[in-house]
Amino acid sequence: MSKFDLLAGTLLAATLPLILSPAAAQSVTAKPDEKVQASFDIIETNITTKGDKAIFSTKVRGVAGKDMPTATGKFEGSDVYAYVWPTSLDSSEVGFEKAQGILALAVTFHPDFDDAANGGKNRHIWHPHWVVLNQDAACGAGLKVTDIPKGAKPKLPATWPGVPLLIDSPEYPTEFKGNSVDVTIPLNLIGGIKGAKFDGVTSGLKVNGNLHAPLLCVSGVFKVASGNLSLPGTVTPAK
Repeated sequence: MSKFDLLAGTLLAATLPLILSPAAAQSVTAKPDEKVQASFDIIETNITTKGDKAIFSTKVRGVAGKDMPTATGKFEGSDVYAYVWPTSLDSSEVGFEKAQGILALAVTFHPDFDDAANGGKNRHIWHPHWVVLNQDAACGAGLKVTDIPKGAKPKLPATWPGVPLLIDSPEYPTEFKGNSVDVTIPLNLIGGIKGAKFDGVTSGLKVNGNLHAPLLCVSGVFKVASGNLSLPGTVTPAK
């Protein structure tokens, strides 16, 4: 079993009911690591609420969003880079069926395909997604974006982009500024966010070269803020 399989198992376990200590962290901080590419070297990740908004924020050692995958010219086998916030939220919070897996917000860049809702174009920009993750030994890092089996008709968000994956393509304001990436989401769209648990991850994903399930694998983890995907962060009001 690889260390990524172990991390995936830890993350899945962390989405089960937790016994939390009074000293549980609010934000998740990490020491800089020169072995990690600076633009993906997380030093802090946080989710806060302010007024009627929730703000997902990650800071890195370098310039956030600077490094992007090289275009291959085709969908199959292409790469995706992502800043990810795995959470303890139930998948039903954003419009999927209940208890489908790990619900995570991901800000992604993939120059070889579009996956915006309603036929829009987004391959040229960093943009947010909700994704439902599950374990799959066929994936390099032991996790995949959950496939929708052929013929299945699960409940899906209104901004599902029409691909056979549990993925949502909402148009949340997303800002890259210096060493930080921030996503702002109306609280009325994620009512259960207050008190939720979270972590921060930077990773690469890859589209299956044969376009079979698993269609989209987490192919490599650049950095995990907590070091062990234990979801130690707690969503709190902004100070």
